[in-house]
Amino acid sequence: MTFVEYVLIGYFVGVLITAPVGPVNVMAIQHAVHGGFRQGVFVGLGAVLADTIFASAAIFGISAITNFIEGQINLIEIVGGALLIVFGIKIWNTHPHLDRDGNGWHRGFLGDATAAFFMAITNPGAVIAFVAIFGGLGEFRPAPGDHIGALLMVAGVASGATSWWVVVSAAVSHYRARIDDRWLDRANHIAGFVLVAFGALIYLKLALSLTLLK
Repeated sequence: MTFVEYVLIGYFVGVLITAPVGPVNVMAIQHAVHGGFRQGVFVGLGAVLADTIFASAAIFGISAITNFIEGQINLIEIVGGALLIVFGIKIWNTHPHLDRDGNGWHRGFLGDATAAFFMAITNPGAVIAFVAIFGGLGEFRPAPGDHIGALLMVAGVASGATSWWVVVSAAVSHYRARIDDRWLDRANHIAGFVLVAFGALIYLKLALSLTLLK
């Protein structure tokens, strides 16, 4: 794996983790609707910091114990794939609501980012999702001791998550009159489908590898 590939994989993971419309996404969309592009981005940056911490813990934790769990890698991928499918189904069935009253959106940029950070960092599902995804990457994650590769993948996660918030904030501030709960539902359906597909691909890879061993 090259350094560029590590960054690109991390970028994809960052977008995948950030895209589901949960509390932070709804908060960012509401702030972009009421306060414009910068307000939405600052909310997102608070969540990016939390996601970067989670990604670092997941990828460096996995790298540190890989030598001890090589014999259990199939079990880890099975559990990780199941978690992703469960999360995907849960996100598909989540129906977020957009509050257009503007209550609480005027805390200021630092207050917005801080609120989003604590909202994201206290979400236990996020770190589980990171561990599931990185655990399911198999040979596509950095080898044990490859700290540069791990750092680049974490940087990719931060870049992907930041890009998501920039694009969402720009789109919402431009099309704010058209954003409604149905739009949020469609976004969750897409994100949920991608997570389920990613989990299914892990199982497909396992099935193919077992077939080749026979």
